[in-house]
Amino acid sequence: MHSYCTVFVTFPDSKVARETAIKLVEEKLCACASVSEGHNSFFFWKNQADSATEALMIVKTRTDRLEALDRRMRELHPYEVYEFIAMPIIYGNANYLAWIDETTRQ
Repeated sequence: MHSYCTVFVTFPDSKVARETAIKLVEEKLCACASVSEGHNSFFFWKNQADSATEALMIVKTRTDRLEALDRRMRELHPYEVYEFIAMPIIYGNANYLAWIDETTRQ
């Protein structure tokens, strides 16, 4: 099992994403949460094609923090069904990975 992962989460706007990112970092659920604005999402929702301009958050954390991160995201996220997709980091800068590990320790 991989020790580190990135998590992709979309938000309705960058304000909500930034507020959430600050909380996640302060609570040590992740080492870093990067927010990018202006992502055009196209999707199928409630039996029809739709689209939205969203903010994308990319979270860097340890895999053993994922369940706690998801629980907290459920409390903070405004969407009824939100994107929460974790992908393993299979290789990375050793110093950066050590920083993730150190930063997310309780």
